[in-house]
Amino acid sequence: MKQEQSFQNLCNAIVNLDSSIRFVGIADNHGNLMATAERKGLKPLLNQEERAQYAITAATRQQTRLKWESVLGSISYACAYYDKVIRGTIPIKNRDNRLGNVLLFSFDAGTNNYHDIVTEKILPLIAKFTGQAKATKR
Repeated sequence: MKQEQSFQNLCNAIVNLDSSIRFVGIADNHGNLMATAERKGLKPLLNQEERAQYAITAATRQQTRLKWESVLGSISYACAYYDKVIRGTIPIKNRDNRLGNVLLFSFDAGTNNYHDIVTEKILPLIAKFTGQAKATKR
């Protein structure tokens, strides 16, 4: 299976894990979106161009976060609260333990259990997909 189709399958699976998940995308380490999925009936907050720009900045931020892992420990995910949405990123490392891809996701504003959804549903699915162990719930 081609990598893009495999990424598309992963995005589709993640967006269906919980009704509070709005959007899922996978970008390469340069921020080029390779696959996306969104909840059925969703009115997106960002247009295609804005989404592409966000992916580039998210990949850049993820590269910066990974630089601090030797001091702070491995990063599982990062989230930001906005008035209208909760957005997050998860690094997907390659076989050399370097950033290969970035998974972008968003939740409805007010999703109180987003940490549990990420740690108990999304991270295990990514680990299964990549064959890599992910950090456990804290």
